[in-house]
Amino acid sequence: MKILYAVQATGNGHIARAIEMMPHLQKYGEVDVFLSGSNSSLNPNLPVKYRSGGLSLFYQNAGSLDYKKIISRINIPRIQKESKELPVSNYDLILNDFEFICSNACKRANKKMIHIGHQASFVSKNAPRPEKSDLIAEWVLKNYCKSNKNIGFHYEAYENWILPPVIKQSLWNAIPTNKGHIAVYLPQYSDINLYSAFSSQPKIQFEVFSKHIQTKKTEQNITWFPIDNENFANSLIHCHGIITGAGFETPAESLFLGKKMLLIPIKGQYEQLCNAESLKKYGAQIEYDIDHYFGSKINQWYHQNTNTSKLDIPNFLPTNIIIEKAMEIALA
Repeated sequence: MKILYAVQATGNGHIARAIEMMPHLQKYGEVDVFLSGSNSSLNPNLPVKYRSGGLSLFYQNAGSLDYKKIISRINIPRIQKESKELPVSNYDLILNDFEFICSNACKRANKKMIHIGHQASFVSKNAPRPEKSDLIAEWVLKNYCKSNKNIGFHYEAYENWILPPVIKQSLWNAIPTNKGHIAVYLPQYSDINLYSAFSSQPKIQFEVFSKHIQTKKTEQNITWFPIDNENFANSLIHCHGIITGAGFETPAESLFLGKKMLLIPIKGQYEQLCNAESLKKYGAQIEYDIDHYFGSKINQWYHQNTNTSKLDIPNFLPTNIIIEKAMEIALA
C-alpha cells in the first residue's frame, strides 16, 4: 500500500508526532511525506518527498500571532499550483495532519482523505471549548482540512474515533525525577522578555529552550538551550514543572510524566484556548500574558504542593497500539 502523509510544519508538535508515528505507519506500506510550513525548529527526520512553504503561523515577541507576517507569506497562486501538482491520485491512503494544500489537492482530484491529528478532534462538539466561542476559528478548525473521515488525538476519548496522545518512546522508558528546575518552551515570546521574567526569581533555576540559541549557555539562574528533542525530553523528565504554551504535544507529555504545568496560550490562537480549557481539570495553571506580576506568579506556582496526575482513563497507549487503532478506523 502506498501512503501519503501530509504534515503541518508550523511549530514542532506535528513533526515530533510524525517522527514517532512513522516507523509504525511504515509497517502498513510505503510512506511518503508532504511537509508543509516554514516555522518549525526540529530536524524533520522523515521520508519527505514533497516540500512546501504552505501556510504558516508566525509570532510577535510578546505572546501573540503576527498577523501581518502571516498574511504577507500567503501566496495564493503558489498554493493553487502546488495543490494541482501534488499527485494524490498515486496513493492508496492519504493521511493529513491539518495541512491545507493536500486537502485542496484531494478535493480537486475527488480523492478520499483522512484528517488525523489533534485538530481533527474539534470536529466533535464534545471536545472542550472556552466559555467565549470564536465562530471564525471554529469554522477554520472544521473546514481548513475538511475530510471524508477524522481520527483525532486528545486528552480524553470524546468520540470513539478520538485516540490518546502519541507519547515518545523515550518518555515511556523514562523514570521521572524532580531536580528542581523549571523547563520552559515559549516560542511566542522573545528571549529578552523571558530573561526579564525568569531572572526576577533568582532562587529558581530555569532551563529555557529557544530557536534563537545555537549553543547551550548559562546566564545567572537561566540555562539556555537550542531546540532539540533529546535535551528537551531530558529537561522535562527531570523538571519540577514546565512553563509552556497551551499546545497539545508538550502538555500531553507533561501529563504523562505527572509534571505540574503553567500554561500561556498564544494570543489569538483559539485552539490553544480550547486546550487550556481541557487542561484545567488536570491542575494546570493558566495565565494569559507575561506581565509585571508574572515573576511572583511563578514563585507562588512553584511552591504550591500540587502536581498534575496521569489521566485516570484508558489513555496513554503505546504508539504501536494507537497506530493499529488509527489504521482500523482509516481502513474501515
